Amino acid sequence: MRRSELERAVSDEFGPRGGALMSDLALSSLGHRTADEALTAGFAPREVWLALCAETDVPPERRYGAGRLEPKRR
Repeated sequence: MRRSELERAVSDEFGPRGGALMSDLALSSLGHRTADEALTAGFAPREVWLALCAETDVPPERRYGAGRLEPKRR
């Protein structure tokens, strides 16, 4: 997962409050860092996404593959 995919996934899942969750919600599995702090500290976007999902009780079926672009048509 790329950072842009993480941002898209957060926007799709949380809507307008996604930015606040990224900057304000401390994620226990990432050392009580916010998502933004974890990314700055070098955590992978996918790890941050999964931690954010776990902390906010996103159902497992909406966690994997989120934020990915649709395949290009040929």
